[in-house]
Amino acid sequence: MTHHHTNRRAFLGQSARSLGLASLASTGLLSLSAPASAAVSDYKALICVFLPGGNDGDNTIVAREASRVSAYNAIRGGSGLALSGGQLMPTRASGNQAFAFNAQLSALDGLYVQGKVAVLLNMGNLAKPLTKADYQSGATVPGELFSHPDQQVQAHAGLAAASATGWGGRLLDAVGSNRPLDAIAIGSAGMFVQGNIHRGNLVPETGGISLSGFNFWPQKEADQRMDALKKILASDSGNRVSNAANKALTDGLTLSALLKTATAAPLAASFPGTGLGNQLKVAAQLIAHNAKQGAGRQVFYVSLPGFDTHSGQSWAHADLLSKLGAALSAFQTAITNAGLEKQVTLFTASEFGRTFAPNNSGTDHGWGSHAVVMGGAVKGGVYGQFPDFTLGGPDDATTRGTWIPTISNQQIGATLGKWFGVDAATLDTAVFPNELKNFNIKDLGFIG
Repeated sequence: MTHHHTNRRAFLGQSARSLGLASLASTGLLSLSAPASAAVSDYKALICVFLPGGNDGDNTIVAREASRVSAYNAIRGGSGLALSGGQLMPTRASGNQAFAFNAQLSALDGLYVQGKVAVLLNMGNLAKPLTKADYQSGATVPGELFSHPDQQVQAHAGLAAASATGWGGRLLDAVGSNRPLDAIAIGSAGMFVQGNIHRGNLVPETGGISLSGFNFWPQKEADQRMDALKKILASDSGNRVSNAANKALTDGLTLSALLKTATAAPLAASFPGTGLGNQLKVAAQLIAHNAKQGAGRQVFYVSLPGFDTHSGQSWAHADLLSKLGAALSAFQTAITNAGLEKQVTLFTASEFGRTFAPNNSGTDHGWGSHAVVMGGAVKGGVYGQFPDFTLGGPDDATTRGTWIPTISNQQIGATLGKWFGVDAATLDTAVFPNELKNFNIKDLGFIG
C-alpha cells in the first residue's frame, strides 16, 4: 500500500487554490481589514457596470433631431448599422436634445419615462476641457488614447493617467464604514473598487467561495479537519511570507462564511441567467444584506465584455444590449422591492466610444460616448450635448467621427461622489486630485 503524505505547505497551497485565494492575494483583491475612515449616518451603494471593449454609444442612445438623423443615416446607413423603425424605442426629448434608446434597452426607456434614468451625452476621458484646436496642438490630451488597456485603467481611475487605485475605492477611503464587504468586484477584477486604504474583494459570479475537501460525511470529521486548519493558520511560523499567506487564507474563510450568509436570502426579482445577470444578482443580495446592518457604504464593479465590435456589429451589439437591458431591469426591480431605491445608484461606463464612420461591418476605436445613470435618487433627463455629426467637423478629433468628449469622467464621479457623501474639498484634492479643479462644473445635476 502506498501512503501519500501531505506536508503543511502543500496542504495550505491546495486549500488556497481551492478558494481562489492565490490569485486574489496576488492582485490585492482580498482584504478583511477595517481601515479608519469617516463615520456615515445612512446606507448607500454605488455600482459601476463596465462595458469592456468600447461601447458604441451612437447606436445605444440614438440622436433623433432632424439634422443629426440625416447625417446618421447617410454615414451609417450603407453599412447596415443605422437603426430605425422597430430597432428604436419612441423618441424622447429633453430641451433641444431628442433621442431614442436602442430597442434592446426597452426596460431603460420605461425607467427613463419614470424619471429614474439620466442620459449622459458625449462623456469620456479628459484631463481638462478640450477643443479640437487644443487636441491638434496636443494640449493636455490624455495619454494612450484608443488603447484598450490604458483607457480602461484611466476610466477606472477617473483620471487621465495611469493609477494604482480607482475612484470608487477612493470614495470609500473618504467616507467608509469599516466593513469587509464594502468594496466588491464580481466576476472579474476591477480597479474601480481599489482605494489607498480600502482594498476590494473579488467574488465569483456564483456569489460564494468554498474550500474543497471539507464537505463530507460525517460532519464531525469535516469539522475536525477545519479546526485543524484554523489552528495551523493561527500559528506564528516566524516567516513573514508564510504568516501573510496564512492571513490570506484565514480572511478567505471569513469571507466565505460572510458571503454564504449574505447571499442566502431570496430576492423579489427574477434575474436572467447571463454573466451580467448573475453578477448583478449577487450585488443585489450583498446590498440587501449590508443595508440591514445599518449605516455604511458599498461600491461594486460588474462587467459585460464583448464591445470591441470591429465586425458583425449589427447583431453582436444588439445581443450585448439585450443582455445589458435585461440585467439592469432585474436589478432595479430587486432594489425597488427591497425598499432601497433611493439608496442605490448604478451607472454604465466603457473605456471609450467607437467611430461614427463604420469600418466595414463594424466600427473602430473612438473616444466620446454616451452612458446612463439609474436609480431612485437620479434626476431623470438628458445631460450634455450630442456632438456635431460632421466628419472632420468641430467635434471630430479625426475624420472618422471620433468625438471629443464634453463631459468628463471626473465630473461624473464628482456628481456621484457628492451624493455618496464626500465633501467638495476631498473630491477635489483626494478623489480626483489635480484634475477635477480643471472643470468649472463639478456637479452635473443628474442626482439628488
